[in-house]
Amino acid sequence: MDPNHSFNEAPLPLFAPSGPVTASDEVPQPVPMPQGRLPSYLSDHRARLRERFMQGGAEAMPDYELLELVLFRAIPRQDVKPLARLLIDQFGDFNRVLSASATRLTAVSGVGPAVVQELKIVEAAAQRLARSKVMHRPVLTSWHALLDYCHTAMAHREIEQFRVLYLDRKNVLIADEEQAKGTVDHVPVYPREIMRRALELTASALILVHNHPSGDPTPSQADITMTKRICAAAEVMGITVHDHLIIGRSRELSFRSEGML
Repeated sequence: MDPNHSFNEAPLPLFAPSGPVTASDEVPQPVPMPQGRLPSYLSDHRARLRERFMQGGAEAMPDYELLELVLFRAIPRQDVKPLARLLIDQFGDFNRVLSASATRLTAVSGVGPAVVQELKIVEAAAQRLARSKVMHRPVLTSWHALLDYCHTAMAHREIEQFRVLYLDRKNVLIADEEQAKGTVDHVPVYPREIMRRALELTASALILVHNHPSGDPTPSQADITMTKRICAAAEVMGITVHDHLIIGRSRELSFRSEGML
């Protein structure tokens, strides 16, 4: 075996298996593509997918086909359908593929730096677009856009992340900052650091946001205790805590709506 050969971008088989690909299935041996132009059946397939996307948008396509469109750029000379199906099977859906860490992605056969880069570009673009709809705008009058942004940024992450949204006296969002990252079920949060940053930004109000990788946004006792500590510190500083949002996979929980704040 050639020791210089890289398996990071190993070519995938020309034809996908007839049934769904599972992570436990043995991956077929790669079949190299001939040099030169793409075979007509592959170029026609790519053209059809692109046309369907332009005519019907993402709603007209299953997750694996939307993922194929992204993979076309990363792997321009191979059939990417088997890899798209494998990634969806491994992570669950399109969003979770984009949100998966580079380490977990590269553990999938056929995924190398080029694939990871394309996926992360799409993820960053989605987050930036969602963020642009809420930054420097009155948050309380664009609440649905704020929820969309929080779900885009956090709903599919594999570890807990705690963010603080800092608002000015007109409730305009002036900063959105990650306070801490943790494990799959815990994130360390320090009220003193949150207050220090609020004073630096001359913020008048806060919205606390964190995710539950389990998908269930039900608050734990630790979540409730931590929220009370932050609210107590904020009250001393004359800063309002508007809400604490817990982002689940498909829904969120608002402490204020639940009467917990």
